[in-house]
Order: sequence, then C-alpha cells, then structure tokens
Amino acid sequence: MKTIKMKYGTEVLDVFVQEKNLLGKIESNGMKKNKTEEEVIVDALAQPIDSGRLKDIVKPGEKICIIISDITRAWQKMSRYLPYIVEELNQGGIKDEDVVFLCATGTHRKQTKEEHTILLGEQLAQRFEVIDHDCRHKDSLVYIGETSYKTPVIINKMALDCDHIIVTGAVVFHDLAGWGGGRKSILPGISAYESIMANHALALNKNIGEGIHPGVRCGNGINNPIHQDMVEAANLVKPSYIFNVIMDDNGDIVKAVAGDYRKAHEIGQQLVEEIDGVAIKDKADLVIASAGGYPKDINLYQASKALSNAKEAVNNEGIIILLSQCIEGIGDPDVQEIIECYKSNIDRECSIREHFTVARYIGYMIAEIASRIQIILVSDIEPDLLEKINIQVVKTVEEALDIAYTKKGKDLKTYVMPYAANTLPKVK
Repeated sequence: MKTIKMKYGTEVLDVFVQEKNLLGKIESNGMKKNKTEEEVIVDALAQPIDSGRLKDIVKPGEKICIIISDITRAWQKMSRYLPYIVEELNQGGIKDEDVVFLCATGTHRKQTKEEHTILLGEQLAQRFEVIDHDCRHKDSLVYIGETSYKTPVIINKMALDCDHIIVTGAVVFHDLAGWGGGRKSILPGISAYESIMANHALALNKNIGEGIHPGVRCGNGINNPIHQDMVEAANLVKPSYIFNVIMDDNGDIVKAVAGDYRKAHEIGQQLVEEIDGVAIKDKADLVIASAGGYPKDINLYQASKALSNAKEAVNNEGIIILLSQCIEGIGDPDVQEIIECYKSNIDRECSIREHFTVARYIGYMIAEIASRIQIILVSDIEPDLLEKINIQVVKTVEEALDIAYTKKGKDLKTYVMPYAANTLPKVK
C-alpha cells in the first residue's frame, strides 16, 4: 500500500492506494532554483526579449502607465518586482509624477487603500497611488476598434493617454484563455464590461447544444478563440513592455520574462509548460486530486481549476475524487445559481448564452464535467447543493474510495494529483 500526503484546507491527509494500481503521482516537474527572486527579476529586466531595456525605451517627460493585477492575484508578489520596474524607469529619466499605476480589475470590485498597499508594498505605496479600472464607467473608456471575432475593444482612457503602457502579472495555466498574464492585462484587465463579456462568450460553440468550444482549455492557444481575441485586442493597444513572473508550488518567483508583450509572453507560456505541464502515457480509471489546500480549496469556484485539470487524466467513464474542503461553500452566487436553478445542461447553456459571466460559465463547466465523469467530492459542502449535477459529496477520502471501488471494482488504475490546481496532465 502506498501512502500519499495531500492537502485539504489547512490539514494534510493520508491517501492510501494499492501500489500495483498506482500509475503515478502527477505533480510539477519543478525547476532548479539557482537564483534568488531578486536575481530572477533583475536578470529578466537586464535581458528583455525582442526589446530594448525599459530604461532605454522611455524618455524624460513621457507619461507611463503600469498595469498591475488586483488583490485576487496578490500571490504574484507584485510588491517584490514592481520596485525594480520603477527603478528602471527612474534610470531612464522618468519622474514619479509621470507614472500612474492602473489596477486591471476587469469586472472585479474596487480595492481598498490597504489592498493597494499590499499590491505595491509599503515604500511604493507612499510614493504612488493606485487607480482602479472601472469597466462600467463609460466616461473613462474609449473605443479603439473591433477584433475579427466582432469584440468591441473599449479600453481605459487613462492608459491610452499615456506614452507607454507596461503590463505586469504572472504566466499560469488558465481554464478559458489557455494562460494567464500577458494580453489578459488589456482584455479583460482594463476593458469595458461589454468587451469582456463578448470575449468570454467565445467559450461556447456557435450553436446551442454544442457546449464548450474544444479549443477553450488550459495550455492551449492555437485554436482558442478567447486567447486569439485577447491577442487581437492587445495588438490594437500595443503595450510598450511586459514583465511577467512564473511561480513554483511554494509561491516563489522562479522565472520572469520581460520585453515585447507578445514574444516574452510566448516564452513565459513555454516555461509554464516545462514546469507544470506533465506528460502521461495513458488516462486512468481513477484520479484522486487535491486542489492544493487553503486558499485554493476555499470554495468550489476556486477548486474548479483542480477539477478542470484532473479531467485530463481520467477516462470518460472513470471517476475523479476531488479533495476540496470549501469552507466558504460553493463561493460565487452565480456558480450556485447555474448549478441549482436548472434541470439540464442544455438549460444551463441557454442561460449563459443569454447572460454570460465567468462565474456562471464555471458553474456550467463543472456540470458539464460531471455529466461525463463520475465526481466524488470530499468536502464540507452541503451534499444537497450538488445533487442536481450528480456530484456526490462525502466527508472522508476513505468513504470516497469505498464508493469508487463499489462502483468499479478495486483494481482501478489510479493517478494522484497533490496540486491539481497547478499541474496540467497531457497524454503523450
């Protein structure tokens, strides 16, 4: 019997699997740490990709807009790398009064002063204020064109009035866009609500009943209309420079890319693939996955990232056991509404076509996965909340395994995924 330790909320649980049935542990390939975070940041700024150094691009007297992520992305350690970007600008002759920090809130709420301080760090927060983008404030937005997907590109006017736009953030796998970071700072980051909704609605195929577009998934950009639409929007804005970090499982900055907003992000994508894209030979009968503990399993909305990745490692008639404590329940009320208020996935699909939000889409995505794969959720969620989408909720891993073995027999080829929210299995 093999014992695998997996996170559940703030606890660590022992999961027991027969060694003969264990296909493997799917976890990050990791990256050898031979540099400090400071060295990673400084080296990236000193060696920009397809671009001059930031201090050589800018000229004294020019206005600079630095786009930063909001508090939901504080794990990117913005306060760690932003001081180095500001220092580069100062070396290029840019004064503090000519720099504006614009928070790419997308459709998220405004931040508090305390949250702005967390994002910038104490020292920068004393020198600069942060402006929160408001996707519904029409007077602060300007239309600059349309993508080939008919998405109106309506962008924050303050950013466009500056001589240079610098986008910052992190490159990670993303359910809808393929990868986070890069062009996402523009759309949805500083775009109008109608631009964001038009872009995200591309997650669905054109015809009712066809469901989710096959190209809309983690780690894919080739035929992903959401990613391609975002790229087109960013091309209309033409940011001058990008700085994006890549994190490891411990939340440390292990790599960073800087320079041209397209080329540098593409290199970032490759790095994420090398670290968190995990090759597997075959799909399994059973996948036991943990979202990675708190806060990644704070609610079902957050844990959906782990479910989305775990599905890539299991057969269509297989079983996923997902460890997600969900101390805040389902999370976003839109997720709960789309799960509870409709009888079928066709009804759910029709509803989100009429009124698309990311949270409603996530609820639909969870229901879609559950229609193809048996999901047993080890969680504190009330079981009746997920009855309509046939997700069975239990309190312990042992109970979940008993159900799986009763349904399918005990000789199930099994993968375990201790950090399923981060790692993406790919059949090679």
